Amino acid sequence: MIATVAQDRFSIVTIFDSEGPPPAWQRMFGWPSSGAAHLPIRSAEDRTIWAAKLDRVVRDADRAVLLVADGIGCAASAWWARLSPTDYVDRIAGALLFPSGEVADSGFAAPRTRLPFPSLVVRPGDAAAPAAETAEWGSRIVTRRRQPSHASGTAPWHNAQRLFQRLTRQIVEQDIARAQARFGGG
Repeated sequence: MIATVAQDRFSIVTIFDSEGPPPAWQRMFGWPSSGAAHLPIRSAEDRTIWAAKLDRVVRDADRAVLLVADGIGCAASAWWARLSPTDYVDRIAGALLFPSGEVADSGFAAPRTRLPFPSLVVRPGDAAAPAAETAEWGSRIVTRRRQPSHASGTAPWHNAQRLFQRLTRQIVEQDIARAQARFGGG
């Protein structure tokens, strides 16, 4: 099951393999892992069931959805975005992705295509460069050196939303500036 935690502007859908280590957002920022559910991706059949569950969660969300995925959940989310109906994918405001080397080793390769929504690949400051497939998602890369915050309740998820909103605003401003420089105007 995949659960959402409705906060402010977004319904947050967390995606990670709960049988593995704690998700990166918990280690890096102290954000809660609660609200997340096990992502069974051990076979093609399991991926199909997982995708149908995500379809339902996104369809039933009462606001735009922010995907927060860790490890193999990043690849699963990218495939879901590529293969799901446009009506569902259009409900995604964006994604915070915390990829790891586990994806390449899992036999679950990620698609090498641009994601149809804004996304940020967040990695710790000491991590190696992102894998080739994440580079092709069109995501902005964010390197974080911050120590975990141990705030309780929903405050950490509010911080996640603010991070996404701030960086999305910067992306939009940068894209507008590039367009104005290229085509004139202003």
